[in-house]
Amino acid sequence: MRKWIVYLVVYTLISGYYPADPAATWVVMQGSSLTVNGSTNVNKFQCDITDYSLPDTITCVKAAKTQTLPMNGKLKLDIESFDCHNRMMTSDLRKTLKYKEFPKLIIKFISINSFPNFKNPSKITGIVDIGLAGVVKRYDISYVFTVDNSNIVHLKGDRAVTFTDFNLSPPSKLGGVIKAKDELLVEFKLNLKPVS
Repeated sequence: MRKWIVYLVVYTLISGYYPADPAATWVVMQGSSLTVNGSTNVNKFQCDITDYSLPDTITCVKAAKTQTLPMNGKLKLDIESFDCHNRMMTSDLRKTLKYKEFPKLIIKFISINSFPNFKNPSKITGIVDIGLAGVVKRYDISYVFTVDNSNIVHLKGDRAVTFTDFNLSPPSKLGGVIKAKDELLVEFKLNLKPVS
């Protein structure tokens, strides 16, 4: 019997099997939002999706044997929910993003470089896949995690992307007299409730 135990221990070490790393799981709550900031050759614009509150969950391993901590979870945002606070601009953006053919903007969380320290918040770098108009691109992204007195986690992330990253042409009006610039700043703010 003792030999079998020894064999089992040796096999476990050789095979690299370890118990699952502890993970934190959060549920996306009401009040979460995504904002896209851009500019044209005439002025600036802001489009947002407010009060995103689908019951998505985000999981992050607290410790890992690699330099990055795996994450799991995704946001599925309705392109038709974008509001640019200008009817024409809202319509142009939705058409540019091909919302009828590809109705969702998807942000998939891949990893972060360290688990957040809620007592001393600082910027954390992560990796996400952004899916838009049938194209998926991987990006580094900057995060800040904070927690309030109700134990609600607030995650803020931002990343500059371009229309051409997703094989899209920036929207234009009046025969190209007014044309959006290629670069956009995507910012999301998530309210997350820990799952006990």
